Amino acid sequence: MDSVLRAAAMYLALMVLFKIAGRRSLAELTTFDFVLLMIIGEATQQALLGDDFSLTNSMLVIVTLIAIDVGLSLLKQRSQWVSQLIDGGPTIIVENGKLLHKRLRHARLIEADVMEAARSSQGIETLEQIKFAILERNGKISVIAV
Repeated sequence: MDSVLRAAAMYLALMVLFKIAGRRSLAELTTFDFVLLMIIGEATQQALLGDDFSLTNSMLVIVTLIAIDVGLSLLKQRSQWVSQLIDGGPTIIVENGKLLHKRLRHARLIEADVMEAARSSQGIETLEQIKFAILERNGKISVIAV
């Protein structure tokens, strides 16, 4: 039972921490992000298993984590509120060539991030060529040209 509670607590803690970290951190990993995720993974493994490294305990933890994930997915399907709480929604960060600075700060993005997405997806070179730039739920930036 201890392993089930540990798994549930760690799942919840990581969901909250990654929600606080923001969508950008999960969209494209830098070297720093990758190293950080490796360290988090190791710390999580130690917290999940404690001193019991048996196959049975490992399987119990894995089954618990998958059950929680499936349960939350089902909840998200049935409730828009739960889906919005867990995954958030798309955020417009550029409108008619104008940066929405408050939303950019909240998402911890800078103009260079928007322009990189605009160049790579649409070949856009200036902010004025962007009708909308949208930070999607998955952390990617979608760009709609004028």
